[in-house]
Amino acid sequence: MSVPQPTAAERGEHILAVFDTAFGELLAADPAAFRVKFRKMAGSAFAFYRGTACLFYADLEREVHSGPYLDERTGRVWIHGDLHAENFGTYMDANGRLVFNVNDFDEAYVGPFTWDLKRLSASLALLGYAKALGDEQITELVRIYAGAYRERIHALATGAKGDEVPSFTLETADGALLGALREARALTRFGLLDSMTEIRDFERRFSAGAGTVELDAATRYKVLAAFDGYLETLPESSLARPDSYRVKDVVGRRGIGIGSAGLPSYNILLEGNSDALENDVVIYMKQAQTPAVSRHVTDPAVREYFRHEGHRTVISQRALQAHADPWLGWTELDGAGQLVAEVSPYAVDLDWSDIDDPQEIAATVADLGRATATMHAAADDSSGHSLVPFSTERAIDAAIAADEEGFAALLVDFAHSYGARARADHQIFVDLFRNGRIPGL
Repeated sequence: MSVPQPTAAERGEHILAVFDTAFGELLAADPAAFRVKFRKMAGSAFAFYRGTACLFYADLEREVHSGPYLDERTGRVWIHGDLHAENFGTYMDANGRLVFNVNDFDEAYVGPFTWDLKRLSASLALLGYAKALGDEQITELVRIYAGAYRERIHALATGAKGDEVPSFTLETADGALLGALREARALTRFGLLDSMTEIRDFERRFSAGAGTVELDAATRYKVLAAFDGYLETLPESSLARPDSYRVKDVVGRRGIGIGSAGLPSYNILLEGNSDALENDVVIYMKQAQTPAVSRHVTDPAVREYFRHEGHRTVISQRALQAHADPWLGWTELDGAGQLVAEVSPYAVDLDWSDIDDPQEIAATVADLGRATATMHAAADDSSGHSLVPFSTERAIDAAIAADEEGFAALLVDFAHSYGARARADHQIFVDLFRNGRIPGL
């Protein structure tokens, strides 16, 4: 017997209830930021999907530890939490190497590995729909993603860790990934500093305007005190020169992106690794958010592991990302956990706007499958955290091996069904938003 589907009105009420739980406090504190966020989400079904991880996990809640391919191990691994086709890009790792991989770990947590795969697969359906691909073409893309993930997980599970499966770098990547890495390589620290700062009285300072907010003395003092706490969370190898701790300037910023609406944040300008002004470093400190996954994974051992959301974000990113940003750390400000990291000059997001050739789309999707597997494999017993005290890749490999045929089919079915759900939800959301139905706006 099929389960009756909710009417548009019933689904709308559900969406509003989930939004209230996820966004209520932040929305009340900064309605203007959420009007910007929601207008961006109204632009397309994909943008709506990006901004509603809370809704996605509310819909998946019944699957915690009990869905296909999940057991006591594969249902409890480090996951990205908001894996979609646009959450990939470049970064400079701690060894000075440009790497293409997953980025944006604000939603990272411990949960079922299939949730990352399902979220990415549904995003492929939405991306394919926006590019006018047929249903069979979308099916093939999801199968390619599943196959590449399966192949890479198996290679990692059965081979020696490390050199056997290289990261995506300027030497190993091709296609759209290599294009992003080359674009990142052309960027410079001077270019970033020139866009955010100016030289005044022979010293670099933040420029006025462009979203910056001058801080009063009391707020500046609190931010600097929080910065001192952050320094204690950095690995010993992060800073080679003591002067790198010296703060030159501090400004406030307001987060108005799809993922950061209403979250207060600050930019801090630091002395670089020499007296030369072009080596100065900009770091950001922002209030870390409650990840959507955490509302549906109720294991107290996971909840109690983290001091606050800033600590959770950093520990998760260090687990999921090999050789993470050496400036990555956490602190507290006004009792709220803060994430601190560098505003990187070398960050380039994967841009799908010019990836239209079916063969190029397929090749890029395969690489995303491999990147996802590499991320999952990095976060296991060797990451130094007791939450996942086993080999993630071997546990996932064994779970998939028990039903090879069903693995891709599971993701294909979910991609089509949830992609359709997200497109319908997007229209419901637009009607709620434009007719003033979202409380607080």
